[in-house]
Amino acid sequence: MSTFDQKLEHLDEILKSYGKLIVAFSGGVDSTFLAEAASRAVGDNAVAVTAISDSYPEREMKAAQRIAEEIGIRLETVSTGELEIEGYVNNSVNRCYFCKSELFDKLQVIAEKYNMGTIVYGAIPDDIGDHRPGMDAAKEMGIRAPLIEADLTKMDIRQASKKWKLKTWDKPAFACLSSRFPYGTRITRDKLRQVDQAEQFLYDLGIHQFRVRHHDNFARIELDEDGINVMRQKNIRRLIDQKFKSLGYRCVALDLQGYRSGSLNMGVTTVIKLESNATVETSLNG
Repeated sequence: MSTFDQKLEHLDEILKSYGKLIVAFSGGVDSTFLAEAASRAVGDNAVAVTAISDSYPEREMKAAQRIAEEIGIRLETVSTGELEIEGYVNNSVNRCYFCKSELFDKLQVIAEKYNMGTIVYGAIPDDIGDHRPGMDAAKEMGIRAPLIEADLTKMDIRQASKKWKLKTWDKPAFACLSSRFPYGTRITRDKLRQVDQAEQFLYDLGIHQFRVRHHDNFARIELDEDGINVMRQKNIRRLIDQKFKSLGYRCVALDLQGYRSGSLNMGVTTVIKLESNATVETSLNG
């Protein structure tokens, strides 16, 4: 048996050991794989729960509903109120701690409803060492991360998802809309809606790997190579410029470094890695 197959077998054993479980389900690569694995392991004793919030685009919610139906796992939804939490809206470097705490509080209500003692989420080994304050909230609240326990990396998960014919196997990475704002920029419902509409416009143009970074009245677009090729068309650039300005942006720019996940965490990650050796002053918003 290969190491890859051993990891999948180990994951199955872990999930079966939980008995009944709630899966925090966003419809992304990792949570979809986890939901499928849970459904295979414990059948109807697994329930997927998706949070509805201002930082979660409607297109992602609809996609999650379709995916859950294809997997055959029962799907529940909860409404989360991150924008009611001052620690979240002031957008400090530990914003995700408050987001995940709010989510897991709501998931615990569902767990009690179905008498399910274990809540799992899709953290993976690749996340360890990155700036992930949400993982601290998970540890404090006893939320399990079986993909870490089984040592399944992003590459493993994409490979297994393809093997299991999950449509998300090559889905681009997605993070909540609040990640588009530099730390210290206060998050509001209107700003989230502005970014959501801007990104939806790019999506409708056929661009699927992107980030619209919000810097007050300035929009900085990160694209992968395919998206950059689309932007070579003058008429497309004009349409984007017109749309973004209609949304309230005064200036629209293409980031020449291209798409990169967590680009606003660059300074934070650097500080964390150097803390043990020295105190380093650096920008929080690379």
